Amino acid sequence: MTIPFSPPYVDQDIIDEVVDTLQSGWITTGPKVKALEKEVVKLTGCPEALCVNSWTSGAILILKWFGVGPGDEVIVPAYTYSATALSVLHCGATPVMVDVNVDFTIDPDKIKAAITERTKVIMPVDIAGLMCDYGTINDIVNEVAIKKIFKPTSEKQQQLGRILVLSDAAHSVGASYKGIQSGVATDITIFSFHAVKNITTAEGGVICINLPSDFDTAEEYKLMRIWTLNGQTKDAFSKSQSGGWKYDILFAGLKVNMPDLCAAVGLAQIKKYDNNLLLERERVAKQYELFFRQKAWAQLPILEDQNRKSCYHLYPLRINQISEIQRDQMIDFISSLGVAVNVHFIPMPMLTLFKSLDYQISNYPVAFDNYSREISLPIYPQLTTEEIEYVCEAIAQAYQKIMVS
Repeated sequence: MTIPFSPPYVDQDIIDEVVDTLQSGWITTGPKVKALEKEVVKLTGCPEALCVNSWTSGAILILKWFGVGPGDEVIVPAYTYSATALSVLHCGATPVMVDVNVDFTIDPDKIKAAITERTKVIMPVDIAGLMCDYGTINDIVNEVAIKKIFKPTSEKQQQLGRILVLSDAAHSVGASYKGIQSGVATDITIFSFHAVKNITTAEGGVICINLPSDFDTAEEYKLMRIWTLNGQTKDAFSKSQSGGWKYDILFAGLKVNMPDLCAAVGLAQIKKYDNNLLLERERVAKQYELFFRQKAWAQLPILEDQNRKSCYHLYPLRINQISEIQRDQMIDFISSLGVAVNVHFIPMPMLTLFKSLDYQISNYPVAFDNYSREISLPIYPQLTTEEIEYVCEAIAQAYQKIMVS
């Protein structure tokens, strides 16, 4: 049996939506993008949602919109995909890495200890579908002492009057924290719609705007939309209308808009997400949980606790009392059985770029421990009961082969 790690979910509804876009004569940013944005608002409850061509470009856009630049600091977890910190570097600012908790999410105590007068943004990262402790994080940025040391250097920073909380929610569309949907737990949330995500547009992402009442959210949406189009006052759809050719460039924006052709894929998926795709992912996760909770050597991920409910983006299984080398040997054996697994993530301080910038993994012991014992299992709606059983047995055989034989 051969089981891929994360194939895209494509059914006839998706094909029909894409064909409809092709036949419409309009394939770049237009009505399908707007329709997808409305569905994101409906799913999350956020006031406004803006589609972009990737999570990374969305993060760069928000950092630039907030005026983050050289000399500024952005707090990020050491345990995340590199895009989290790269977005900061692309703005000329400094990523300040902190360690994570055993549940993979950023440690709020480490956040508080890392705040300086140069801190402009905190970027917590939801991992595997599980949201961070946003209640504590939001309380930190609103503490009187923390607000006193905040030094605004842009109009938006002055308006907010404190550190911005920008949620890297690439993994958490459909998750919740204390009954609050991912998308409205912080000032700004960015989802990824990359090919392997719970909802995909092949490549893409969406910015959920949930700013305090001091901001006019509708106006901020309009401004950010201009940011996605080189600072241009009109998008291509508006310019194509009769008499609509005139435009202006207001500032040096980016070119990070999502095309309708991509939005069509996500539009078809999001319409069946809550009542179909998300439930199917939960089914897979629960079958894994039923099997592995019987194994003393398996450390199961949190799917739900008193505050949080996962959206089952990944199933990050950890193996107790195992070394990084033994974990790698297990992965090799599992692969030989036809099962594709992965590791989420290699902590950023272990990567060449960040090592060259003097980040050292020894400063992030929990991140390294999580990484060294983690194996991400396949989890997607198309998996059958028999395929899940095969994956479980492959993991068990690998443990027996490497750790017992």
